[in-house]
Amino acid sequence: MSIIVQKYGGTSVGSVQRIEHVANRIIATAASGKKVVVVVSAMGKTTDELVGLASEITDEPRKREMDMLLATGEQVTIALLAMALHKRGQEATSLTGWQAGMITESHHGNARILEVERARMDELLDKGHVVIVAGFQGIDQQGEIMTLGRGGSDTSAVAIAAALKAERCEIYTDVTGVFTTDPRVVKQARKLQTISYDEMLEMANLGASVLHPRAVEFAKNYEIPLLVASSMVDEPGTMIEEEGTMEQNLLVRGIAFENDVTKVTVHGLPNEIHTLPTLFAHLSAAGINVDIIIQNQTDSGMAISFSITQSSLKETLARLEELKGELSFQGIDYEEELAKVSIVGSGMVSNPGVAAKMFEILAANDIAIKMVSTSEIKVSAVIDEELMVLAVEMLHEQFKLHEEEPAVAVEV
Repeated sequence: MSIIVQKYGGTSVGSVQRIEHVANRIIATAASGKKVVVVVSAMGKTTDELVGLASEITDEPRKREMDMLLATGEQVTIALLAMALHKRGQEATSLTGWQAGMITESHHGNARILEVERARMDELLDKGHVVIVAGFQGIDQQGEIMTLGRGGSDTSAVAIAAALKAERCEIYTDVTGVFTTDPRVVKQARKLQTISYDEMLEMANLGASVLHPRAVEFAKNYEIPLLVASSMVDEPGTMIEEEGTMEQNLLVRGIAFENDVTKVTVHGLPNEIHTLPTLFAHLSAAGINVDIIIQNQTDSGMAISFSITQSSLKETLARLEELKGELSFQGIDYEEELAKVSIVGSGMVSNPGVAAKMFEILAANDIAIKMVSTSEIKVSAVIDEELMVLAVEMLHEQFKLHEEEPAVAVEV
């Protein structure tokens, strides 16, 4: 019997009624002759409520105790879901992340999975049980409870699917699949039937919130087909897999975007071989995530521009001031209220004219480009935040993503 891993997010298990609905879906899957492992998130806003409780006690809770607290949210869901299955005559056993063999690194709040010890799950599956696992959590090699950070339940599910060599991993959420862009922003956004791992990974890294990048990385590395679908309605979702079965000749598959981008420029840096390593190693050590980087040579030395999140600006400026004596740069300026808009598609590899087409569309709508970043399958442009929605709408329209086969003839 093949194994199916299903993951249900917080909205899907947000009430007793929704847990009952999920139980019916699981029963139907088990009745089809599959072994079933289910990974669940905490109910609804439970995690936020737990964080709120902690903040009523202290503004600076220790990370270990926060992990101990937050891990309880998923435990409520697994127990209730097991009860719902028992009521329906289905044998089921709930397991915490550590009971399921989820071994992580020792990094409270954002641990990465090292391995999944599958013996306990195999034993239960062989007995005909549905195994219900608490997502978002594991245990390190010292026996400490760790949480996996944002998107942790998705990552838990894919890691378990990889360990069990599952037929596929199904991610059930409050959306019906992966769309060409956010349908809340562009009404003409179209649900994709399929998308490649690489395309989905770029979309996730660039702001699409359907799946966390770590979950997509796991799926790609272990070749686990991923289905993203709604737990609320019965309609086909989006299959994430290798490119072999992808629609052909699609230059652009989707548009991702994110706001709260800030551009920082350091002027008058010495044009020496150690300058860049010193600068960015110092920022990295402070946990500052730098995205797009541009280097220019001027009469007064080297100028480096890079993009960061708005929330990290204060820390970035403080860290740069610490380097002023060592690097002897002349000054710093920054530009806030920016956004990043990206087009993604594996068809770009053999079509260099796609970037030019994107720039033409933005220019035609008087949208100035502040910074550019490219890879084989994506082009990102930093623009004024107030023009972000217009840019997404125009790119979606001009690349014809609303059509069933959104191919664009690009002159090269």
